[in-house]
Amino acid sequence: MLNVTITESAQTYLAGLLEKQNCEGIGIRMFVSDPGTPKAETCIAYSRPGEHNEEDLVVEFDAFNAYFEQRSITFLDEAKVDFAEDKFGGQLTIRAPNSRLPNVTDDSPIEDKVNYLLYNDINPGLASHGGVVSLADIDDGYAVLEFGGGCQGCSAVDLTLKEGVEKTLMEKIPELKGVRDVTDHTDTSNAYM
Repeated sequence: MLNVTITESAQTYLAGLLEKQNCEGIGIRMFVSDPGTPKAETCIAYSRPGEHNEEDLVVEFDAFNAYFEQRSITFLDEAKVDFAEDKFGGQLTIRAPNSRLPNVTDDSPIEDKVNYLLYNDINPGLASHGGVVSLADIDDGYAVLEFGGGCQGCSAVDLTLKEGVEKTLMEKIPELKGVRDVTDHTDTSNAYM
C-alpha cells in the first residue's frame, strides 16, 4: 500500500510545471535511485505518455497522474512532497525518511540485495583501508562493481574482489552469476599499500 503525501501546494506547483511542457497527458514519476543505501536519492521526473513502466502504481490527482516505481514503493513509505513559497519564488521539498533504510527481502530485486550487502557487510571492512565498493550495474546476472578510495589501484584488489567481495555476494545471493570490476586501477594516488 502506498503511503506518500503530495500536499495541495505541491500539487499546484507540479501542475504548473507540467502545464508548461505542452504535452497532453504528461504526469510525474516518483522513484528512489539506489534505494536502501546511503546514496539513496528520492526523485520526481516528468512522465510523458508511454514513458512509465507497466508495473508502476498510478495515482490520479486532480490535475495530473503520478506514477510510482514499484521497486521504490517500500522506500517511499511515509514520504512527503511539499511546496513552500518564499521571497525567491518557492521550493519543492521531498522528504522520504525510509529511502535509505535497508529493506531487503527474498523478493527484492538483485540490485537491492547487492547494494544491501555492499553497504552493510563489505564496505565496513574496506573502510579500515579507506576503501569502498559500489554497484555500477547488473549485467546478465553479474554484479559490475566499482572500487574507490584506498581500493582503487591497490595491489591486493584482485584478492579482495575474488576472496572477499565475490565470495560474500555469491554465498548470500545464489542467483548472482559472479562479479566484474570496472575500476580504473592505473590511478594509484589513494591506493592502500
